[in-house]
Amino acid sequence: MFVITADQVSSRHEADRTGDLIAQLAATYGSALELPADQTAGDEIQVVTGSAEAALGIVLDTTRTGRWSVGLGVGDIRMPLPDAARKATGTAFIAAREAVGAAKRVDGRFALRTGLPDATTAADDAEALVRLLVLLRDRRSEHGWEVVELMREGHQQKEAATLLGVSAAAVSARLKAAMWRAEEDARPALVRVLERLDDESRRGSRG
Repeated sequence: MFVITADQVSSRHEADRTGDLIAQLAATYGSALELPADQTAGDEIQVVTGSAEAALGIVLDTTRTGRWSVGLGVGDIRMPLPDAARKATGTAFIAAREAVGAAKRVDGRFALRTGLPDATTAADDAEALVRLLVLLRDRRSEHGWEVVELMREGHQQKEAATLLGVSAAAVSARLKAAMWRAEEDARPALVRVLERLDDESRRGSRG
């Protein structure tokens, strides 16, 4: 299982953004969440999912603005599940708590931890690869994001050009600068990495 803990950056000097983020994640990932996204301590939220694809998407969406430190924990969750994430326990929650603390001290503000000591190397590998994608996305311009979002919605490049009022060549150039294809190729590979880490955690907990 995957637990994502996100802590708002500079919360003492910024408006509380937890409500907006919870609503965004519920709208995008609601069906993939084991429990509703939940506000825990102050300006911190927790999200629980059994889907590696959803976990990666939540990490990428939450780190995009630079306003959150994001920790991804992989491990067990005590069953049966309670009615709220803040009431749940398990190694995945402990790992996510450690991860968000580490995330505050690194580039990209993302870290990953696992509930199993034997999975340390695999967790380090997964963390490094996900952070690389986070940092790649950090370099994307607003114009790059405009065209990437249209592509993710299913538009063709010619349609995106029409919607943005630019040439097809300009859209192609923006996509190249945004490293859109690299991200699209990396996402399924990273999902498989996280799935293997989750499987390893499950086997370790049973052993």
